[in-house]
Amino acid sequence: MSAPMLCQLRRQCSAVACITVARRTYTPSHPTPPSFFNRVLFTLNKHFYEVEHLINWSSWLKNKVIRRKNVFYGYTQKKFGVNVAASYYILGLGGSFRFADQPEWFRPDSRGKFSYDFLNTPNSTIEEIDLSRTLINHVGLENIMSQTRLRHLRLQACPEVDDWFLARLHVFGETMEELDLSQCSRITVGGLAALQHLRKLRRLNISSLPRLKNPGLIRILLEEMLPHCEIIGVDYEQGLLQAEPPTETFTEDSVHAGSLGASRRL
Repeated sequence: MSAPMLCQLRRQCSAVACITVARRTYTPSHPTPPSFFNRVLFTLNKHFYEVEHLINWSSWLKNKVIRRKNVFYGYTQKKFGVNVAASYYILGLGGSFRFADQPEWFRPDSRGKFSYDFLNTPNSTIEEIDLSRTLINHVGLENIMSQTRLRHLRLQACPEVDDWFLARLHVFGETMEELDLSQCSRITVGGLAALQHLRKLRRLNISSLPRLKNPGLIRILLEEMLPHCEIIGVDYEQGLLQAEPPTETFTEDSVHAGSLGASRRL
């Protein structure tokens, strides 16, 4: 290799080295700012984390309210008796009731306030209860299980009434005559099977129960299980109708086309 070529190669290597040193020297020390895509991902991640945290907090708060409303009134039972405790629990939930052999109903007003006149009759037992659209659950049911003369119980659209709740209704097997479970979204066929212990039941409303896949069949089974009970809110045809197979309709054009096909085959 000649001397001029070596000199040229040496100059090129020196130039590359100088450029490299210059890049290292003038490279900024702070990191490169994130791209627009990364910033969007970070914002979405932070947003959904806050939403998830808010949902969890809201669920915890709702469960706390349900537990508080369904606490067992043991102290009230000891001090005032089981009838007063049951009355106070029902009114505190926003429900209403009627004592046996009395036409007057006790119910709260639009602001949740109610009269304490039930304290004057501690020996009166409750015959009819309406807890529709309240937060009663199987724990709070303990407060009214002492009512041995309960005949009518309405639980329409109660979101916390489930199969566990129905399983505890057996204590009213010798008294309950009417039960309304319509629009209770958590009830399944397993819970309805527990109603076999309500031997005096005469009327049962099971309309609009979304977890029943075949309401018509369930009605038939309930009537077999409770032969003296009237099942309302469900028709026999609900859930039992089969899709009819398509039927061929004969028109003038189809008959003409069929005759042409037959003549061609001949």
